[in-house]
Amino acid sequence: MAPPESYSPRIALITGAGRGIGRAIALRLAADGLDVAVNDLSSNAVALTELVNELREYGRRAISLVADVSVEEEVKTMVEKAVEELGGLDIMVANAGIAHVSALIDTSVEVWERIMAVNVRGTMLCYKYAAAYMIRQKRGGRIIGAPMASAYCASKFAVRGLTQSLACELASHNITVNAYSPGLILTDMTRSSRDAEFGEGKHGDATKAILGLPSNTRDAGPEVIASIVSYLVKPESYFITGQAISVDAGLHMS
Repeated sequence: MAPPESYSPRIALITGAGRGIGRAIALRLAADGLDVAVNDLSSNAVALTELVNELREYGRRAISLVADVSVEEEVKTMVEKAVEELGGLDIMVANAGIAHVSALIDTSVEVWERIMAVNVRGTMLCYKYAAAYMIRQKRGGRIIGAPMASAYCASKFAVRGLTQSLACELASHNITVNAYSPGLILTDMTRSSRDAEFGEGKHGDATKAILGLPSNTRDAGPEVIASIVSYLVKPESYFITGQAISVDAGLHMS
């Protein structure tokens, strides 16, 4: 792995950035001085536009890219547009993911397959096209993925294996590959219409109940994940690769 002074990140692409963790990461990286491309589905296009306006308030270049990460051609086009409009790609944060808060016996095959398509295939495609460009670019890079209910958990364990394998493949190109493993992060994804039925009836209580956790289990906002990503993209993080870093207040699923 090359020393930190050989890497100077300038341009980041964050998927699933319309809300929650992805949004917090985009804002943090812009505050850190990076130009940012943000992605989400067309249903979140308005949120992306609002986010781009906020990112530009930091004096950074920012663009929005609508794409479904589970569709290969859309991911390929997304990366190409980010490179074309911002002039390169140094950081890929494959944050996009979906969850379904239910027990395994209540999970349909259709829901399971959609979660796998977005969380596993989507992450693989983002890794694939970002890595291919970074190798051609020859200035190193950072690739970061995001590894509850059964289908979600299974998909994220797959992301951990994918992350570790790709880290070995890309080490000679000065590209690190890591993942963050969130605990219960309070976002729209962890809000459920059934929260009132469990524990104290607050945001996240249905998810905690599915996981067998008490209502008073510690939780946090997306800014705690953004802070980890902020460090992982810095030059001095060059010696960290192939890791799935738990950000979970001690709740381990490894």
